[in-house]
Amino acid sequence: MKRTFTCGELDESLINKTVVLNGWVNKWRDHGGLIFIDLRDRYGLTQIVFNPQTNPRAYETAKHLRNEDVIAVEGIVVGRPPEAINPKMRTGKIEVHVQKLEILNKAKTTPFEINDQIEVSEDIRLKYRYLDLRRPRLQQNLIVRSEVYKIVRNFFYDEKFVEIETPFLMKSTPEGARDFLVPSRNFPGRFYALPQSPQTYKQLLMIAGYDRYFQIVKCFRDEDLRRDRQPEFTQIDVEMSFVDENDVMDVSARLIKILFKKILNVDVPLPIRKLSFKQAFETYGNDKPDLRFGFPIVTLNSVFESSEFKVFRNVIENGGRVAAIAIHPADGFSRKKIDRLTEDARQFGAKGLAYLIYNNNEFKGSVAKFLSQNELENLKQEMDLQNNSLVLIVADQYETTYSVLGQLRLKIADELNLLDDQKFEFAWIVDFPLLEWSEEQNRYVARHHPFTSPRTDQLELLDTAPDKALARAYDLVLNGNEIAGGSIRIHQRALQEKMFEVLKIGKEEAEAKFGFLLQALEYGAPPHGGIAFGLDRLVMLLTGAGSIRDVIAFPKTSSALSLMDGAPSEVSEEQLAELHIKVR
Repeated sequence: MKRTFTCGELDESLINKTVVLNGWVNKWRDHGGLIFIDLRDRYGLTQIVFNPQTNPRAYETAKHLRNEDVIAVEGIVVGRPPEAINPKMRTGKIEVHVQKLEILNKAKTTPFEINDQIEVSEDIRLKYRYLDLRRPRLQQNLIVRSEVYKIVRNFFYDEKFVEIETPFLMKSTPEGARDFLVPSRNFPGRFYALPQSPQTYKQLLMIAGYDRYFQIVKCFRDEDLRRDRQPEFTQIDVEMSFVDENDVMDVSARLIKILFKKILNVDVPLPIRKLSFKQAFETYGNDKPDLRFGFPIVTLNSVFESSEFKVFRNVIENGGRVAAIAIHPADGFSRKKIDRLTEDARQFGAKGLAYLIYNNNEFKGSVAKFLSQNELENLKQEMDLQNNSLVLIVADQYETTYSVLGQLRLKIADELNLLDDQKFEFAWIVDFPLLEWSEEQNRYVARHHPFTSPRTDQLELLDTAPDKALARAYDLVLNGNEIAGGSIRIHQRALQEKMFEVLKIGKEEAEAKFGFLLQALEYGAPPHGGIAFGLDRLVMLLTGAGSIRDVIAFPKTSSALSLMDGAPSEVSEEQLAELHIKVR
């Protein structure tokens, strides 16, 4: 029996009509001689009823049905009596009285129930992912993901972008995460790499004259995983010619506005605010600030630079920072809880945590007796303290001070339930440092990638003070997550070679890794820039999922295993021999 309707679309307009439904047994119950089953497909649920008076044979067969059996039924749509209406079901005003039943396939007892309230380890869910994906919440996540694809494509087509696919088998140009390598059978000892991103290809497309390119593309990075990272992930990749930063940010913001309106009916106000990297780090403790709540970090060097309290003064004299966050109201912050926060601060990297409680125009706390009345009054003004405020102070090196306070800020907001999933606060982070020093490699490395352009008014800093040069880069952040990042690219060979020189990539190495790009830059490369959105993370935020694994059909574990099919797996000696490989 081929279905005539899905399990989510029957309503009162079809009463007395004969319909055919196909689906899975979601719930089975016997009520006083009638058997009720909730039949499920991805569209919803419909209650079907078996009556021994109207069809004894179907009724007897239905007695032996169990959850997840696949069946087809034909029956009459009947309105439910008022007391039996289920307002929680889209089809809750009707039911189908079954006249015919066909069992399409019996199911073994599943290792967990197919519902959204299951309590089972993620490893079990991933091993039986095809069952996990039957759960309504995961199905809805993937349906939203599909809708995002459609909206993105339609948006870029309307904006006259061209969708172009780039290769998955490319040259290995390691600069950042490890490449996944693919051995070549035809060229013994040589390897392809899976792309970490289509970066060089999209630049080549700009050189080729396709001035507006986009692609929804898989990328691959062989790196340590976490909640929001997978070895293979999906990007919305964008590149544009004859543009500056504002052009790329403008088209990106308009895409975000349309996505959030169509998926969540949320209006994203434009333009999206901008924060410099320095401002974000010194106010929120990281470069992807969560702006859904307050507790900004306040620098207090000016308050304590002449302090008699040596701990603060010595930090300042040695080039460090004294900074604080204020929590208001301070109710519930007992001495025991403050001690826990002090231990957290140490785990985050600080030597300790000072605190003050301001109440009724009086300061108490671990350092109150060491500070002058004038210093306390200046601190009160600087931090705009209100009655019943807790002040947490860190005095340490620049990076440590702000980073620790940023992590404390997030931890406290989480404990106070201030992280509202229904609130969406966006910001552009701009003016990133172009480079950062790597102690491990004993050289500068690109903060974004080596093709990011320095600001044109700071080119001389590449010779004199490369660590002070700022990049023409921009990240889009949402609720403490980076959802997109991009930059204006270097489009002249001389400047690209200069960048390689600063990164200590010698001419021979640069030619071996990037010679094709350097050569292309000599043939009339236009000014260009772009951005890439992390589609998995974006869908995670749109759906309120707890992990990107809940918005990917077949994800890997945190150790990059596929528990369902056993990848990665061993291969035969014959396969290895064909590839001229021996496993040590």
